[in-house]
Formats: sequence, structure tokens, C-alpha cells
Amino acid sequence: MLLSVKDLCVKYVTFEGIVHAVNGVSFDIPERGTLGLVGESGAGKTTTALSLMRLIPVPPGIVERGKISFEGRDLDALSGEEMKKIRGNRISMIFQDPMTSLNPVLTVGLQIAETIAAHQNMSEREAMKKAREMLEKVQIPAARYKEYPHEFSGGMRQRVGIAMALACNPRMIIADEPTTALDVTIQAQVIELMRDLRDEFSTAMMLITHDLGVVGEVCDRVAVMYAGEIVEEGSLEQIFEHARHPYTNGLFRCIPDIDEDNSRIQPISGLMPDPCDLPAGCCFHPRCPECMEICRTRKPAPFTENGQMVRCCLYTRGGAGQ
Repeated sequence: MLLSVKDLCVKYVTFEGIVHAVNGVSFDIPERGTLGLVGESGAGKTTTALSLMRLIPVPPGIVERGKISFEGRDLDALSGEEMKKIRGNRISMIFQDPMTSLNPVLTVGLQIAETIAAHQNMSEREAMKKAREMLEKVQIPAARYKEYPHEFSGGMRQRVGIAMALACNPRMIIADEPTTALDVTIQAQVIELMRDLRDEFSTAMMLITHDLGVVGEVCDRVAVMYAGEIVEEGSLEQIFEHARHPYTNGLFRCIPDIDEDNSRIQPISGLMPDPCDLPAGCCFHPRCPECMEICRTRKPAPFTENGQMVRCCLYTRGGAGQ
């Protein structure tokens, strides 16, 4: 297994209280596999990604427990210098907003070349040549090597971020909502580009997104996250065709059906719970249309069948799902 995460828990200690951001998350990503991590804002998706890269700000962030193994190595046991050799080289990250992740006073070509020079045994000239090649890979003319981030459109900046992430041919890429700030046409182009480059470089990927349509285009497994927990995980077909958790089904009901003339969006009632004050029992029970009395007091254990995992009392207590 390329990446294995077991029982990851992360909290933030703030003046308002303790934010329980990630609560016992576990998942695996095999060689060349693609996992889609979906859920509403505040579910803990980005904190999970930053934990994998060991980029949680300390303070206020604290990794309470959990084990993250990559290529058979325990990332938590590595020193800061050892982690630097992995970050950006073996594992790369495409950030949500390229305008804030790119340095505004350096040319885009220089920023890609710096990444290459930091991890590859190349001269400055060779790194610059490789940076130009990477720009061409993401369909940006190499002649724009000396331009600055503000001279690019949002979609082009995101392509620069993809080029930087792939520059060292990493084993795995974490893409944190790479299409959120883009219009629909550019989104489609970026998705197609990421899929093609993933196949070309034989790279595993964890894709964080709100958009189930993007997941359907790119991923082979899906993990649904709510209030810091993975409430359902399975293959793309299992989640899209046989979703079990009420929250997962609620997400699908929020997608309009273009084949139905009278299709109406059915939003999930209520809001994501306050991570400083999570409800007892199942965290989804205040919004769940199938809530039972046991849901209010007992946290459901994971139930796994045919490789599909769900955390719901309907399945763990002999309910309708059994």
C-alpha cells in the first residue's frame, strides 16, 4: 500500500475552545489509486491533507494520535529535514487557491525551477529547462516562463500549480479543491489535464472536492467525510450506485437530475455541527431524516461489507440496512 492512514485525530486549541477537526480518520491509497475525499466545508478534508504533508501549524494545531505510513515509512517518525526531502518530491500538493500559494514577486518559471533544484540533482540550467518542459506539459507556452503569477488567469495559475506539483515526478499528489475557484469550462479542462497527467506519470492521487461530478470523472474510490469523520467509503460504483449513509444520499439529492423535467434539489436540512461542541452519538443525527433514538447517544461503529464501509446505526444495530 502506497499510503496508509490509521486513526488520525487532529485538534486546534483556540481562544474559543478546542476545535475537533479530524476524529479517527483511516483510509488507504494503493499505487496509482485515486481517492476522492468529499463533504461540506468544515468537514476536516483540508486538515487531513495538511496532516499528510506535516503542514499543520503548531500552535494551534495538535496531532493527537494516528499513524501515517508512506512507502512503508512512518512519516511522524521522520525529522524535519527528512520530511523536506519527501514533501514536494515524493508527495506533492496542489493548493486550493493558486494566487496565495504562488510567490507574487517571483516568476512562475523560477518557482517551478526552484522546486526541481531542491529535490533533483540538476544544475540551474537543467532545472530551468525542465521547468519549461513542465509548463508545456500543462499547456502553457514555455515563452511565459519569465511572467509573474498576476499575469496569468485563474485557470492558468492552477495549471502552474499542477506543473509545480508534478515537476519531480512524485509518487502521490494531494489536490485540495483544485477547480473550486474556476468557471465550468476551465474546470473541465483542468480535470481532463489532471487525469491525463496522472496516467502519464503513474501517480496516485487524493482529490479533495465538494463536486461529486469531479469525483465521478477522476476517482476510483470515494470517502465521504462529515464532522471530522469518514462516514462512508467504497469504490466509485458502490458510492454512486449503492450509497448507504443518509448523509451520502443527502449529498446526491442536492444534485439536479437533468433527465427529469420536474427534478428539484432536496437540500440537507440544518448546518454542519460546531467542531468545538460536537453532538453526542452520531454527529449527523441532528440533520438525519432516519434518526433513531440510539443515534442520539451511541457513536456508530464502522460496518464493512464487500469493501464498502459505513458508520451508521441502521447497519450496526440491526436496522433497515441489515
